[in-house]
Amino acid sequence: MNIELKKVELKDKPVLNNLLEKYSYEFSQYDKKDVDDSGLYGYEYLDCYWTEENRFAYFVLADGKLAGFVMISDYPEVPELQTDYCLSEFFIMYKYRRMGIGKETAFRVFNMFHGKLQLKRHPHNIASVKFWDSVVSQYTKGNYKLIKNYPNPEVDYDDGTPADVFFFEN
Repeated sequence: MNIELKKVELKDKPVLNNLLEKYSYEFSQYDKKDVDDSGLYGYEYLDCYWTEENRFAYFVLADGKLAGFVMISDYPEVPELQTDYCLSEFFIMYKYRRMGIGKETAFRVFNMFHGKLQLKRHPHNIASVKFWDSVVSQYTKGNYKLIKNYPNPEVDYDDGTPADVFFFEN
């Protein structure tokens, strides 16, 4: 399968917004977030990907078809630790999971953004926990730090669950 990362252009913002809704719906089983009065989750930082420097959004294409997206920023999830980049959002649609697309996408993104990286995961999302444990371990050859239940309420998920946060350099 041919995997491609395609930078999301401003004209494609509605497409990314649609995918973010699917992502948010799926993730709501963990963070317990509700939709707004119009039935949407929304993504408050979406416009920032075209108005601020050092925010990057990419579509993930599998054989030319939309398979997901990845969003990177220099805004750290854990502000008290020095970070160059944060994997802000990562989504592969169900049809394309368990095919190596997520791993290949993560590796490519990590190779594109050099420095100190961090990403957080919801500990109740068992599939995500297994995925990121494997991907980060393989990519870093075991040279990473994982803080489970990060002790900072500002990093907690909407449901109050403390995040697990990975830190590594490439």
